[in-house]
Amino acid sequence: MRKLLLIASVTLWSAASMAQAPAAPTQRANTRFEQLGPMLPTPNTFRTASGAPGKDYFQNRADYDIKATLDDTKQRITGSEIITYHNNSGDALPYLWIQLDQNTFRADADSRTSQTSTISEQGASFQQINANATLIAKDYGHKITAVRDQAGKALKHTINQTMMRVDLPQPVGPGKSVTFSIDWNFNIVDVRSTGARGGYEYFPKDGNYIYEIAQWFPRLCSYNDVTGWQNKQFLGQGEFTLIFGNYKLALTVPNDHIVGATGELQNATQVLTPTQIKRWNEAKGKGDKPGENPTVIVTQAEAEAAEKGKPTGTKTWVFKADNVRDFSFASSRKFIWDALNPNVEGKRVWAMSLYPKEGNPLWGQYSTRLVAHTLRSYSRRTIAYPYPVAYSVHGPVGGMEYPMISFNGARPEADGTYSVGTKNGLIGVIIHEVGHNFFPMIVNSDERQWSWMDEGLNSFLDGLAGLEWDADYPARGITPQGIVPYMRLDSNLQVPIMSSSDNIPRGTFGPNAYSKPATALNILRETIMGRELFDYAFKEYARRWAFKSPEPADFFRTMEDASGVDLDFFWKGWFYGVQPVDQTLVKVDWFQAGSQNPEITKAQAKAAAQKRANTISKQRDAASKDQTVVAQDTTMKDFYNTYDPYAVTAEDKKRYQDYLATLTPEERQLAEAGTNFYTLSLKNKGGIPMPVIVRMEFEDGTDSVARFPAEIWRFNDVAINKVIATSKKVKQWTLDPFYEIADINTEDNSFPPVAQPTRFQLFKQQQRGGGAAPNPMQQQRQQSPAKQGTGRN
Repeated sequence: MRKLLLIASVTLWSAASMAQAPAAPTQRANTRFEQLGPMLPTPNTFRTASGAPGKDYFQNRADYDIKATLDDTKQRITGSEIITYHNNSGDALPYLWIQLDQNTFRADADSRTSQTSTISEQGASFQQINANATLIAKDYGHKITAVRDQAGKALKHTINQTMMRVDLPQPVGPGKSVTFSIDWNFNIVDVRSTGARGGYEYFPKDGNYIYEIAQWFPRLCSYNDVTGWQNKQFLGQGEFTLIFGNYKLALTVPNDHIVGATGELQNATQVLTPTQIKRWNEAKGKGDKPGENPTVIVTQAEAEAAEKGKPTGTKTWVFKADNVRDFSFASSRKFIWDALNPNVEGKRVWAMSLYPKEGNPLWGQYSTRLVAHTLRSYSRRTIAYPYPVAYSVHGPVGGMEYPMISFNGARPEADGTYSVGTKNGLIGVIIHEVGHNFFPMIVNSDERQWSWMDEGLNSFLDGLAGLEWDADYPARGITPQGIVPYMRLDSNLQVPIMSSSDNIPRGTFGPNAYSKPATALNILRETIMGRELFDYAFKEYARRWAFKSPEPADFFRTMEDASGVDLDFFWKGWFYGVQPVDQTLVKVDWFQAGSQNPEITKAQAKAAAQKRANTISKQRDAASKDQTVVAQDTTMKDFYNTYDPYAVTAEDKKRYQDYLATLTPEERQLAEAGTNFYTLSLKNKGGIPMPVIVRMEFEDGTDSVARFPAEIWRFNDVAINKVIATSKKVKQWTLDPFYEIADINTEDNSFPPVAQPTRFQLFKQQQRGGGAAPNPMQQQRQQSPAKQGTGRN
């Protein structure tokens, strides 16, 4: 009963002068913290409930032996391939599905005819008009000239847009293989006109081409336990779902071309000069020391000389790659070539770059070292890079990835200067595209269906790698503030991350597939799980699914299984929904456990009475108080003129001591401590439940941060109260003080509210000037012409 007596006898002091205690929000049932349950596929022997591959998991393979010729005069590729398909499933397959990605450039392709477009009096997109005109002007797409079995007999085949079905004389049974061949050719598209992921760029000043060739050979579709054949048409946005295999390519090109490709060069002595081989050998073992320069195998002077010459014949470059899901190459006489050979997790790997003079000085300074840095960074967080080489190639493609080779943009100005945006763009695109070697080239997700599983995960890792490269690198793709503008959009303009790649509106594809999942992972790492738990679970996901094909449920389940953190509420909010994060600090009520010490209570009462009595009339009458009757006639004074009702008497002190005697030591400490109790009234206006992070700034100038997990919202996901006890008085409260939960409106995160000024602009009529402003490097050169460099080198 003593505890009840104490509670009943405390005096509650509120910041609002005896305010009533805030009412607890009505309990509101919600399902945000229920398990995903039926939203995920039922675990089975192929994919387990833990997120790991099951005992019956399988994946089919395809091995390719390709011979191809690049026609530099007609911009055309002619090739033939022998494919050996290995059926590791438990099903007999009567036919095989082949991807013909070049058919997306045909005039009648669904990827083109299904696009909406308009031309108005105000104008139209030149790029779109030019792309349409370019594709109509030439016959594009795969031309299949033969499909034969191993004995050379023609196989029946049917082409449906970007897919071709090959009918087998008899089904290929479980555990069996079938070998067949395809002959084909196609005209290469102009990347600048079409925006394609691969093709050519023409340089009119020197009359030469750079070829970055991708999605170029007929290749097998994936057959798996989830979709059967993944033969969803290629509409241009959902990328590629592929299977692993071993590749050999014999590529014939003009004899003055330099070629880089997926895999290792097999005939270096036949295609490289003795000088180039000597430089190659000099590069071995280089790249472990900070600041170590790449070895230049083909110099800029040699590349410029090749630009002016003419080929005298052809050379055939032979490349071999094992256990890769795709194959790509780049070829040009314009290429400068440099290389490092760093140690990555105990293994030497070639980090190399191919680029024209137009890429310098940026590319020579940064590209290859960024390749080496990316391989190290990603290997620490996932698995050790398993392949022997990684290329970064500069040409027309702004950014695209393939096993061991990536195509990257970011080109300086013609005078060799560049903006900080171009520099950061180069750093970002190379890390991102080289990073794709891990997702999806090794952790082989279904890109046709789930763009976020490679783009989102890779964007998260490239942000971390960028910050490891330079602490000031603007990793906006993973910062919570960066995704706020997208999450502020009306829900009708968004789709969930868990949307099929081709169904994501083009205008929001970037934030949906890249930034939002990347930011979500960063929030998981920094705020929900903590770095240690997150890093372990993420690495376990990469380890489990390296050289296998995970689905979203495998990722979700593994992250929970390896960390012991229930994240279903998070997947629901961030990946399955479109609601934003918007927490509001409605108000804060301040309470103290009232002391029964008369020395304190009567002093407080007296101060309060004096404050109430100090009216404006009282203040104005003070000047004439000596003129009152009592002041002038002291006989009018009696006992009450000197009586102090707030004076502490002996009886007051006795009652207090009697009271203290009834308390336990713990109760007595609480009664005498003067602890401040604050009740925070919070609302979740956005929808996604997130941790509550609140900063307290105290009157003595110090501060403290309190953190409460997202489960604080599990009984009511709209409004809650939370009591915080402090020994110091708080003068300012701030929600999400470090901007870590992507709150879309931080103006209601402070109590008392902090006034935010509304800005206005003073306008002055200015003369319109023509042309773009020079970048800072150009401005510096203009100011100090004596220090001007020689441009590209």
